[in-house]
Amino acid sequence: MKLLLADAGHCLSLALAREANRRRDTQLTIVEETQVSAEALAEARPDALVVPPLSAPSRLAPAEVMAHVEAVDANLALCREYDVPLIWCVSDELYEDGGDGPLDEHVIPAPRDDSLKRLIATGDRVRECLPRHLIVRLGPLFALGGAHAWLPELLDTLLAGDEVRAAEDIILCPTSVDAVAMALIGMMQQQGCGADAWGAYHLAGTEPISPYTFASVVRTYLTTHLERQERDATLGTLHALHHHHDRPLRRVLNCRRVLDVFGIHQKPWRLELSRMLDDWCLLHDKESAT
Repeated sequence: MKLLLADAGHCLSLALAREANRRRDTQLTIVEETQVSAEALAEARPDALVVPPLSAPSRLAPAEVMAHVEAVDANLALCREYDVPLIWCVSDELYEDGGDGPLDEHVIPAPRDDSLKRLIATGDRVRECLPRHLIVRLGPLFALGGAHAWLPELLDTLLAGDEVRAAEDIILCPTSVDAVAMALIGMMQQQGCGADAWGAYHLAGTEPISPYTFASVVRTYLTTHLERQERDATLGTLHALHHHHDRPLRRVLNCRRVLDVFGIHQKPWRLELSRMLDDWCLLHDKESAT
């Protein structure tokens, strides 16, 4: 299987590259920008074009969101012309108002924010114009490296002794980029074997929590590691933010369909986070020793 991957510096792109390197059944061609060229698509002749998500779109400038939308629209036109499936990953923030229960795939987001509306309009065009597509909605991604990775900035802030400000009244599903990469390749391998199961899917970690709790777990892990190494360090403190005073905003994705169709289980974010932090500590210890 051959995949063409856009946005080389994205944390999901790096995770897909790592996963492909561990396998013999997947080849990647990676381009630097989100928008691919006709020449790159024609030369790669991929089984699908993969576009990583625009992380935290609600907090970006409208011009940044529009640039992403225009790139995806251009990719959509090329995929139609060359008959190539499109895998477009999108942020759970499109569900601006959340939901009382887990959000199913058939529930199309209806945000009020104009920038988010542009992303929804592009999703509508993908569904209308390209039958062979996967729109994959993800929780907030975490990784040790790459753009939009969440963890590096959090670790740097804590180690610098600065305050970490995180929402306590937003409930979401932190999502490991490594788990997403493994799942996407698995889904496309099954598509290549005749699954013909296109459409929208949710991929996220288990155990919904708040960003504040996530940051607290990271801080606790770091504290334990530093104490074990008998190293003195004053980690930054945590400050809880409250944006929704009446009741918490729940943005929890129901990932049952990806299990029913492809047999993919969601990985617990705590296990994925622990593994990543173990790797980070090992690397950090080696750098400190040199």
